[in-house]
Amino acid sequence: MRAKEALTMGIEALAELQDKLYAQDKWAVLLIFQAMDAAGKDGTIKHVMSGVNPQGCQVFSFKSPSAEDLDHDYLWRCMKCLPNRGHIGIFNRSYYEETLVVRVHPEFLARQKVPAELITKKIWEHRFEDIRSFEQYLSNNGVVVRKFFLHLSNEEQQKRFLERIETSDKNWKFSASDAAEREHWDEYMEAYEDMIRNTATEKSPWYVVPADNKWFTRVVVAAAVVETLASLDLKYPEVGKDKLKELAATKAALLKK
Repeated sequence: MRAKEALTMGIEALAELQDKLYAQDKWAVLLIFQAMDAAGKDGTIKHVMSGVNPQGCQVFSFKSPSAEDLDHDYLWRCMKCLPNRGHIGIFNRSYYEETLVVRVHPEFLARQKVPAELITKKIWEHRFEDIRSFEQYLSNNGVVVRKFFLHLSNEEQQKRFLERIETSDKNWKFSASDAAEREHWDEYMEAYEDMIRNTATEKSPWYVVPADNKWFTRVVVAAAVVETLASLDLKYPEVGKDKLKELAATKAALLKK
């Protein structure tokens, strides 16, 4: 089966399951996407969620923290964007940036107003522990967390950056600062590896998805999301006797007109 056909089937299955999730109004699902620049997070989210009812889905993209964000703990800005029951929430980047870009660039940590005595050699270990506890808390309250690292190769990133420069319609996507981060590639890979190893749990697993082939990436993500929703045994709410009587009476009244 071709990737596009498989993706279409996945999108259709996802749409049906999301409708039941929304109607049942018990579970919430949080999908977290992390990746290096140009790995295709936006495109994956756009294609995989293309069949979902917008009323039951919210996407939040987290960029550099604002002054207000920096006046709070590092989980704060993400916590206030968590999905309602019956909804799918999508984080395009997330609190995991606090163990990635902040780790690679210590100067960002210095701006976070964290008391100096709390910035020790164990700060990343402590943040991993915080995140595991936070995601366990979400799981205990019916928020199902699935995390995706779109694993782009160094060579493919270079190719995509050059394409953005050479294609006028894609110039807007390119940022010189993104390209500059390539100098820290090895540091990022080490940070990602440490992050995934320390925050992958049974209830909140990481999916490391090869991202050099965009269609393959989308198929894998769609399959994982469908599998997650299917595991919840979602059903439309049962209609009681009183409701059935009400429906029958309303139908009879409508047919008289």
